Parts: sequence; C-alpha cells; structure tokens
Amino acid sequence: MNLLIIRLIIFAALFYAGLKLYGMYRQRKLAHQQQTPPRHEGGRMVRCRWCDVHVPESEALRDAEQWFCCIAHRDRFLQEQEDSQR
Repeated sequence: MNLLIIRLIIFAALFYAGLKLYGMYRQRKLAHQQQTPPRHEGGRMVRCRWCDVHVPESEALRDAEQWFCCIAHRDRFLQEQEDSQR
C-alpha cells in the first residue's frame, strides 16, 4: 500500500513537470511567431523609381507608370522632374 502511494506521487510529479514543460514550449513558440515578420508570398515586385529598391506591388505607390516605395521618394522624383523641365 505504501509503495502504491509513492508511485502515485511520482507519477503526479512527472505529469505536472510535463505539463509545465509543454506550457513553456508553447509560450516560446508563440513568442517566436510574433517576432518573425509576416512573409509576402507571391505577388509582383516593382522597383522604386527614385532609389531602385524593390517592394511588393501591394505596398508600392503608383504615379502614372512610375512606382515608388514611399511618398517622400515620389515627391522628390516629381520635384526633380519639374526642376529639370524649367
């Protein structure tokens, strides 16, 4: 009878340790998933007319037939075009 209680206590301790380890594993896995940026699967890449950096078409700005990575580069390019036409 005494041996049965000892085995039951050991089994409960191992089960508890296993649950704790599994919980730590899940927390680490979720933290790692939150740190990694989402990947852009598929989609066309376009080149910024100002800096030649490639960005996904869904994130790029389009002005006529020109592509830009941000508003600042679009504005600089258009300003330069106006200055060169004067």
